[in-house]
Amino acid sequence: MLGSGVATAETASRVGDRMATPAVRLIGVRKTYGDVVALQHLDLDVREGEFFTLLGPSGSGKTTTLRLIAGFERPDTGAVELEGADVTGAPPYERSVNTVFQDYALFPHMSVGENVGYGLRVAGLPRAERARRVAEALAMVRLPGIGDRRPVQLSGGQRQRVALARALVNRPRVLLLDEPLGALDLKLRQEMQLELKRLQSELGITFIYVTHDQDEALGMSDRIGVFSEGRLEQVGAPGDVYERPATAFVAGFVGTSNLLQRDGATITVRPEKIRLLDDGEPVPAGWTEEPGSVREVVYLGSVTRFIVDLRDGGALTVVRQNLETSERDGAERRGRPVRLAWRPESAAAVEPDASEEDHQ
Repeated sequence: MLGSGVATAETASRVGDRMATPAVRLIGVRKTYGDVVALQHLDLDVREGEFFTLLGPSGSGKTTTLRLIAGFERPDTGAVELEGADVTGAPPYERSVNTVFQDYALFPHMSVGENVGYGLRVAGLPRAERARRVAEALAMVRLPGIGDRRPVQLSGGQRQRVALARALVNRPRVLLLDEPLGALDLKLRQEMQLELKRLQSELGITFIYVTHDQDEALGMSDRIGVFSEGRLEQVGAPGDVYERPATAFVAGFVGTSNLLQRDGATITVRPEKIRLLDDGEPVPAGWTEEPGSVREVVYLGSVTRFIVDLRDGGALTVVRQNLETSERDGAERRGRPVRLAWRPESAAAVEPDASEEDHQ
């Protein structure tokens, strides 16, 4: 009985080790292009089976990170691991990852089925097996029966689904997506966001997704890594990154936020967390308050945005839902004294941007 217990403990330990091994790990990665530092020193773990988004503005390092994982680029220093194996020097075809690009990269002279099955043909799979896997992949992205069409006969959303099917047909352990919805209109983009999340959830494949769209990142991701100037500023669940930004950059880039200097510290509070009160209206007990006057009013349909100049310096943006108010009601507040109030837990202290610290 004792021996059985030891074996069980050893087995559990091995299973725990496998579960703890990240799908992707980057260790001390630095990448430069001439005098341009694309990544300064990147440490990042992406968990098995999660939807992880690399979020940041153009030139922040997110696409370089994706290309390093794919094997299209090699780091100047540091290591890239896939499921615990060092693949830093391995070419793309030796890595169990596939990439979906914004421009789809479909072969126009091939049919949809030939496009999806191209990698299988290169790998030497028999024709019957290729046909079965292609049909399975097209059904997976909800495009059954279109294998004989050409890409030019498809809509943008359909071509993007074909590109997904081509990436998934090889059954990669990690799927890399480089701004795959950037060429789509807003409505189709929103539909594809739901489709991608559904696919990832059903398949259990690790998705690493690059975007500069904050709403896209917040709505689709299990975790988000926010990049700025080659640095990873913060990693966390969408709610953590939005509600508790680590730096001034994250607060300003992920959604809309206010930055306020008080008592030598920088705090951030989201516009929707602030209550706009008429001057003299009581402030809830325990809440933080700031008196000021309304400088600008912007009517946005479902909400109205107020810019308030504060008596003690600085300005805050406040957003109010137009539940029982009209455009005229908001406009009448312009120039009027008001009091702003928010719960203490709605404000967060943030660190200065790393780039600002470098110049100090």
